[in-house]
Parts: sequence; C-alpha cells; structure tokens
Amino acid sequence: MSPNFIIQEGALFIADAHDSDERSFFFDFLLHVKQNPPPQLFLMGDMFDLLVGSVAYSVKQYQRYIDLIDEIGKCCEVYYFEGNHDFDLSQLFLHVKVIPIEEQPFTCKLPSNQSCLLLHGDKYGSFIHRCYTKMIRNKGVLIVLNVLDTLLHGAISHKIQKDQCKKMLCKPIENFATLMQRKLHFYPKVDVIAEGHYHQNTDFMVAGTHYINFSSFACNQSYFSVQSSPETEFAQKQLRGCNG
Repeated sequence: MSPNFIIQEGALFIADAHDSDERSFFFDFLLHVKQNPPPQLFLMGDMFDLLVGSVAYSVKQYQRYIDLIDEIGKCCEVYYFEGNHDFDLSQLFLHVKVIPIEEQPFTCKLPSNQSCLLLHGDKYGSFIHRCYTKMIRNKGVLIVLNVLDTLLHGAISHKIQKDQCKKMLCKPIENFATLMQRKLHFYPKVDVIAEGHYHQNTDFMVAGTHYINFSSFACNQSYFSVQSSPETEFAQKQLRGCNG
C-alpha cells in the first residue's frame, strides 16, 4: 500500500470486534462477507480479545475464524491491520495482507481522491504505552509466553481473555476531541485519518483534516462502507439480526 493505493468504493471496514465467548458476532459478519464479498475488506485491529500468531492456544481457539478470513481473501482483497490484541499474524494467512504496527499508518487514497491515513490507532501513545507495545511483540517474549502457556494448558491466555471481558468497551472518553487534537500532530498531514482502537464512533475536523474514529463492532455490530459521496467517506451499516 502506498499513496497511490486506492480504497475502492464499496470497500468494508470493521474495527474492534473483540471476539470472545461472550461476544461472537464477528463470525456472523465474516459469513455475511463471504456470501456478499466486497471489492476490499479492511480489518482494523482488535478483532479478537487475544490472538497472537506464535501463541498456540489463541490460534487453536480461533482457527475457524482464521480459515474463514483466509477463504474470504480468495474472493476479495483483505487487509488486516494488527492491533494491540491481535498481532504476529502474518504466518496465519496465505491470502491476507497483514499490516503490522511498524507499517502503520498507511497513506492511500479514497475514491474521492482525498489522501487518507489508515491505522488501528495505538501507534502514537505515551512513552510507556510505546514501550509496552514493543515489549509484547518481542519474539523472545512471545516464545517464553507460548512455552509457559502451553505448559499451563492455556491458563495465561484464558486469564488475559477473562480480564478483557470485564472491561467496559463502549465507554465514552471524556473530552475525546481535545485529547486527539493534542495527539494528531504526530500523524502525517492528510485529508482524512481513519482509525479504531478508541471505540468512540465519532468524527470531527482538526486543522483541515477529517478525523474519523470507527465504532467498536463489539458495541453495536456496526461496520462501514466506503462511499464516493462528498457527504461521508465511510457510511455506517448494521449487521442484520444482531442487537447491540
């Protein structure tokens, strides 16, 4: 992907599904997409509460999802932006372009020819957060984690997932626009920035840039379709049969 990469009209975006035993609508979404493939599918990170490619327990738990995503990749272009809950994924897919945090944000173009940045949203955090994200992706750390988790029959993964289920995913962030205005100077200058991570389902203008924060699919089973209309770049849609 590059500044010349064009997001096609009708492309679908979904962010922060946080799939778990308690939240399993993401598989229904994938089945819907397989039956009605768009030109492109963008998975914007945190699709699962925990999926790490080198941690065997999490891969086994979500193998049917992995297989289905790869099947969809045979029908349309699929881009998986790794998040802070799903990473080290490239070895899991044959037909999916995985975008690790090191390659985010990506600059591309919308059908309207506007320049656009895409990322999960956890790239430009505090110094402590940046250290944490680097540490949890360290190959040595992941090898040790997988060995311990295997010896404990998945107890570490299960504990992480259990703790995640207790989090309030749909909580509004107070003064979110102000907080993002302070952060956006780290981002390259473009017409549109689209990311997930914060679960706020909001957008606003900042110094001539249209900032879009996708809703969390876990909160309202909403996803987004790219439009060429000047009124909105990303039209929000609802997965039928699911109640948020």
